[in-house]
Amino acid sequence: MFKEMLGPKYDAYLAFVRKQMIKDQIESRGVRDPRVLAAMQKVCRHCFVTEDMVSRAYEDYPLPIHANQTISQPYIVALMSELMGLRGGERVLEIGTGSGYQTAVLAELAGTVDTVEILPELAREAKARLEKLGYSGINYKIGSGEGGWPERAPYDAIIVTCAAKTVPVAFTAQLKEGGRLVIPVGEEPQELRLITKTPAGLEESNICAVRFVPMLSRGS
Repeated sequence: MFKEMLGPKYDAYLAFVRKQMIKDQIESRGVRDPRVLAAMQKVCRHCFVTEDMVSRAYEDYPLPIHANQTISQPYIVALMSELMGLRGGERVLEIGTGSGYQTAVLAELAGTVDTVEILPELAREAKARLEKLGYSGINYKIGSGEGGWPERAPYDAIIVTCAAKTVPVAFTAQLKEGGRLVIPVGEEPQELRLITKTPAGLEESNICAVRFVPMLSRGS
């Protein structure tokens, strides 16, 4: 095991490579929000990957997790978090809890995080993991994310960590005025989009090409 191989240097090594991740993979590619950088430094990505992936936890790649899903690459997590424009205290919705890594970053940046995961196994694992790490202010729901979480809307920001074929109307409907939606859209290729709800309507920007697992629905 990786931990046994490094022995007493294990924690120091992981802290070092996490710091290098911030410098080489995130700051160097244009993410500048100091709150996002601090959150990425604080959240231990190696706590959210499978044991056999710990040695690769701070590489800038998606990594496999259970149920044929993935944990997003660190740069994309940081970029999407920055695009949300969080300043603290906001109510945010995450569609696709996955491993819980992005959820933890959001918990560092916002006031309340509501997170929805369609796969019960992942949802239960993420909740246990986040609670063990001491995160609070997170509400969990098992079910399809395509309808958002209307009972708890409206939201200051919504982040989607799986690719939708088109932007679900439910997401923009559940945004507050001035709220932001960050979502990958399409099949191949996919485009990361930032959608802002303004008094005049929705403003949409294409950010970059991405690759996410597809959004699952009840019939998938």
